Amino acid sequence: MTSWFDTARFGMFVHWSHCSQQGVELSWPLVGGVFSAPSAKDMPVEQYHATAATFDPQRYDPAAWARMASRAGMTYAVFTTKHHDGYAMYDTASSDYGIMHSPYGRDAFRAFADAMRAEGIRVGVYFSLIDWHHPDYPAFTNADKPYTFGKWRQPEPAAWARFIDVMFAQIRELLTNYGKIDVIWFDGGWERSTTQWRSKDLEAMIRELQPEIMINDRLPGVADYVTPEQFVPAQPPPGPWETCLTINETWGYCPADLKFKSARRIIQTLCEVAGKGGNLLLNVGPMADGGLQPEFTKRFAVIEQWMARNGESIVGTTPGLEPWQHYGPSTQRDGRVYLHLLARPYDTISVRGVRTKRVKAITALSNGAALEFTTRTSLIDQFINQDPLGELTIAVPESSIDDNATVIAIDFADKPLA
Repeated sequence: MTSWFDTARFGMFVHWSHCSQQGVELSWPLVGGVFSAPSAKDMPVEQYHATAATFDPQRYDPAAWARMASRAGMTYAVFTTKHHDGYAMYDTASSDYGIMHSPYGRDAFRAFADAMRAEGIRVGVYFSLIDWHHPDYPAFTNADKPYTFGKWRQPEPAAWARFIDVMFAQIRELLTNYGKIDVIWFDGGWERSTTQWRSKDLEAMIRELQPEIMINDRLPGVADYVTPEQFVPAQPPPGPWETCLTINETWGYCPADLKFKSARRIIQTLCEVAGKGGNLLLNVGPMADGGLQPEFTKRFAVIEQWMARNGESIVGTTPGLEPWQHYGPSTQRDGRVYLHLLARPYDTISVRGVRTKRVKAITALSNGAALEFTTRTSLIDQFINQDPLGELTIAVPESSIDDNATVIAIDFADKPLA
């Protein structure tokens, strides 16, 4: 079954919690850090949770985020409603540990969802199954350190039953009180079994409340799509997939992390992901006051400019040529193939194994310039085949090269790859 997700291609991920006031990664510092988040340094549990009482992001402007996402060509956005630290960024009746009980006192997720929908962007919720604050989970303590995979403390059966009731209630709130939710992005499933999470019961409830929702692969035993993290797989996974990526190395706001990816690298990653039929979920970690780091907005400005010229080659496309046909990612739709050049060409580029007689025009998307090209096919094939497979040689002048990624569109008179 196909869905909007199959060709969504570009989305915004938002990791945010009260800990932004301390400039640390979400959740992991309270358990002593983790190998996959090098900036998540150990801190006492009480110190981590202390800023829950002072969270007051007065510069939070989700409408501005939504406009920025829309201009960048993003089609969906996923917001952390609750991370592993248990802090709810929405209005929940199931816990008093959240933004409604902070000085801010307003529902951050509702404002986010409304703003994104106003820009035509689909809405997703991130929800961690783990809750290191809830007493029945049980809450993580300093005595539980060091955090060791496979050796976490297990709850008593009665406590676990109470926690599961709370978890189900919170998910029901999110899928009932906020209109249509397009994605539920689970995380943290590794600490308990499919049976403990009651995965099938939870899935049934989710699909009853939101029949068209997409569920990621981090609720054990359930997966509408898979989520490789912080890298692009060498081969595309079977079925729908999405890679989530940070702009620097941390998910949350961490001013000490200065390892920012360039706009060019992000754009070229987007090209690679689209060429493999996946989606790129690009993360931002807002600051304590709700603003975004200048390093993030500067990169979004470059992405916006590139997408304004080349976005048709990304959103709504399907994978194009095979790797042997063109040295770089490619996409296609409606008789048009898009070549993404991730390195500057030496005068010309080649495309092999296409129906050369069907080529109508070749254009550089960045400036609309028509590009000169020649064709070559096997001599014998020309005698015996009215529609032979052959090779295109395309001239790419300096004036048509885009500094971040050059995109060339090939228009065919009929199915280009048949």
